[in-house]
Order: sequence, then structure tokens, then C-alpha cells
Amino acid sequence: MRRFLVSLVANAIALWLTTLIVAGVKIDPLGDGGTFATIVTYLIVALVFGIVNGLIGTIIRVVAFPLYILTLGIISLFVNALLLWLVAVVTGWFGFGLTLESFWWTVLGALVLAILNAIIGAILRPLAGNRNR
Repeated sequence: MRRFLVSLVANAIALWLTTLIVAGVKIDPLGDGGTFATIVTYLIVALVFGIVNGLIGTIIRVVAFPLYILTLGIISLFVNALLLWLVAVVTGWFGFGLTLESFWWTVLGALVLAILNAIIGAILRPLAGNRNR
């Protein structure tokens, strides 16, 4: 449970930093847009991103495995962009969440998000506890 919460917070922080760095990636907060509503929105979007990445992302990566080999992994940028776009669509159904301006902003946002997630995940990994318990 602790690992899940640390991962969720790491995703939310990475999303927040991505919205600060990439101009075409924005978050529309819940309700009045106060600080609490914004934090909850980032956590919800991070949760949706984790679910989409875990379910749909795994299927896409398995099916596209030959393309990963042929393109030496470059296709992962576009797979991550697709997953980010799916998160924007799913959260958009509820009237809040992730908004993306264009395809190339989505690709850049996916790249920045992946880099930030790796860095933040490495920093917060000790908080998640031992995996071998």
C-alpha cells in the first residue's frame, strides 16, 4: 500500500512539473480551482494515468514489441504520447483533468513526464519500503 501511495504522489509531482515545463500540457482543476481542488485533481489524474498505463499501456507494449526492436525504442515516445492522450480523454469526460494542445505538445509532454517520473521515482523509492517483504 505504501508503495502505491508513493508511486501515486510521484506521478502527481511529475505531472505538476510537466505542466510547468511544457506549455501545451495543462490541468483543469475540479470545482473552484482552489489549492485543495488542484492537488486532488493532480492526484486523480495521476491515478488515471497509472491505471491507463498499467492496463492499456501493457497491452500496447506487448503488441508493439517488434516495433520497439525495429525503432530501437523510439516508438516508446509515441506510445507514451498515446497513453497521455488517453488520460486526457478519460479525465475530460468528467469535465476536469488533463488538457493537451496538439500532437507535438503531447509527445513533448510524454517525454518530459517520463524523465521526471524516473528522477522523482528514484528519489522517492526509499520511502516506498523494501519490495522483498
